[in-house]
Amino acid sequence: MYVLIRDLNRLRSRIGLERPRAGSLAVRHVDAGSCNGCEHELAAASGPHYDIARFGLSIVASPRHADALLVTGPVTRQMVEALRVAYAAMPEPRVVVALGDCPLGCGVLGSAADIAGPLEQIVPVDVRIPGCPPPPERIAAGLLEAMAAARSKAERRL
Repeated sequence: MYVLIRDLNRLRSRIGLERPRAGSLAVRHVDAGSCNGCEHELAAASGPHYDIARFGLSIVASPRHADALLVTGPVTRQMVEALRVAYAAMPEPRVVVALGDCPLGCGVLGSAADIAGPLEQIVPVDVRIPGCPPPPERIAAGLLEAMAAARSKAERRL
């Protein structure tokens, strides 16, 4: 566990978040048709062992309160419009994170008839966290990258 904390703190300083609570990221999670493997790993990353909240990362219930949209699962045709609505409801600057291989279009269900295609064909993706499912430390690192992406987008808007 100590190696993980040291590595994540090193990543925070590399992307410019070295001060404690230098930034925060409110994340809205959308399950677009997953097998729940990524959700289990996300829950582990949110739990007391990895504790992503100490980095200023929090899961919120509404896209109107979110800085980032975290999508898991292959995007089914029934979820396309819901993803577009959630993306449009988010305030600017917004960041989209694809968690796992499925939203990247390379999961085991990548070519099924009811799959709409990779997430990038529906909304622009800023951060990709590959894996089936990715481990909690990779999820934490990816969300820290999303925090840095949101911060750089906000600075460009000023």
